[in-house]
Amino acid sequence: MVPGYSRLGFLARSAGWSRLPREALTGRTIAVTGSSGGLGEATVAGLVELGAAVEMLVRDRARGEAARDRVLAAHPDARITVAVCDLADLDDVRRYASDARDRLIALHGLVHNAGVLPEARTETAGGHELCLATHVLGPFLLTRELLPLLRAGSPPDRPGSPARVVFVSSGGMYTASLRTDDPEFREGKFSGGAAYARTKRMQVVLAELLADDLAGAGVAVHSMHPGWADTPGVAGSLPAFRRITGPLLRSVDQGADTAVWLQAAREPGQCSGVFWHDRVPRPTHYLPGGEEAPEARAGLWALCVDAVGPT
Repeated sequence: MVPGYSRLGFLARSAGWSRLPREALTGRTIAVTGSSGGLGEATVAGLVELGAAVEMLVRDRARGEAARDRVLAAHPDARITVAVCDLADLDDVRRYASDARDRLIALHGLVHNAGVLPEARTETAGGHELCLATHVLGPFLLTRELLPLLRAGSPPDRPGSPARVVFVSSGGMYTASLRTDDPEFREGKFSGGAAYARTKRMQVVLAELLADDLAGAGVAVHSMHPGWADTPGVAGSLPAFRRITGPLLRSVDQGADTAVWLQAAREPGQCSGVFWHDRVPRPTHYLPGGEEAPEARAGLWALCVDAVGPT
């Protein structure tokens, strides 16, 4: 697995890929969270290059506008809107979603890219551990709140072109099991890396659960692993890892490639609930017997529903 996550794995696999048509996303509007830098900014650039209009969801407007300007410098005709939305703040998620429903006619894609890796256990104003709120609860709520727009972006007369929701997970999720017994990480010694891995595992399972839940709405849901990419988050939170693996790290464009492909390619529009890496479905477990028990999966769904309340 390790060489495959590196720049070398990407270069070897991408040599056989076909280029997506330049107009693949023309007429489609896609929202990207955590898009003020790193993988999020690269995802925005990849989407607008294929003709999409993009909603950039950011916590800091100034940083978001700076990222938008960098993308516009390379793609001056791109249609990009910067919107403030803190995924860890459920009230702010509701506020943004209400505004989006007033402004937009339809939403054809949603990329859950926002991520955090805190050094110490931190609670949001709503009382949730920061990784859980940012990676799981916020995306769950945002998806539900934007469902009217996603339905509008999935017309029944175009069954092969549904609106697509994509979770940007991590290979770190392979090191974690689905923990619904202590989702807020209140027990034991807190580890930012462990909290990150746990919630990235939750994202993959949640994508599968949402795929089933939204099938009737015609919305496809997927999760993906970007490989080891040289992002500001890695530099700031994992400096030792970056020093060791630096020459092997992917560029942010390489890391974002599959997220863009999942929004534009034909194959992901014909299935749902799949975990992808480098444009290929991958197993969510490599060890036998690692699959989540039905009661654990049901526990994750109940956790999300109880935390976000009625929508």
